[in-house]
Amino acid sequence: MPLALATALAGLGTGLGLIVAIGAQNTFILRQGIRREHVGALVALCLVSDVVLILAGVAGLGALVTAVPAVLLAVRLVGAAFLLVYAVLAARRALHPRRMTADVGGTSLSRRRVLLTGAALTWLNPHVYLDTVLLVGSLAAVHGDPGRWWFAGGAMVASVVWFVALGWGAGLLAGWFRRPATWRILDGAIAVVMAALGLRLLLGA
Repeated sequence: MPLALATALAGLGTGLGLIVAIGAQNTFILRQGIRREHVGALVALCLVSDVVLILAGVAGLGALVTAVPAVLLAVRLVGAAFLLVYAVLAARRALHPRRMTADVGGTSLSRRRVLLTGAALTWLNPHVYLDTVLLVGSLAAVHGDPGRWWFAGGAMVASVVWFVALGWGAGLLAGWFRRPATWRILDGAIAVVMAALGLRLLLGA
């Protein structure tokens, strides 16, 4: 397999592992998808936000590593620790699965309110800066140039796949997302992927 493709697939797997989790943003997208209200605008907002955050992480950390090579070691160690903790949390969720419930009752929301809510759930969530900026940026920096941009591309494709599937497939997927067994499988897979990536970073350091 070509190195660029392998790097992009690593970015894809990491992106999916981070984004596929029960959270306020995903629940809100699911709600709007089930109601078929302003789905395109909301999905576009989430995609653009993810792309900006991924590029900020990859470009910022990439530039810092280039200027101060010793930072790469610190990035590897911090990234490995974060990934391993994330894997443990995902494993715990797999052992004690929950269901994603979207409140589909109540009155319809205006496009403006949907976009403001989506923006708040995205940009005011502190975890997005740890996951999308710091973690994706640190994992991408390990691949150097131009590998880090292939990694970023894979992570962005993951965002496209997930948000489009969740937004427009909500009517079909809602039943699956309400089943704890579905999240048990997803979180179990996420735990394995995150642990493997964390160990790889740790051994590389």
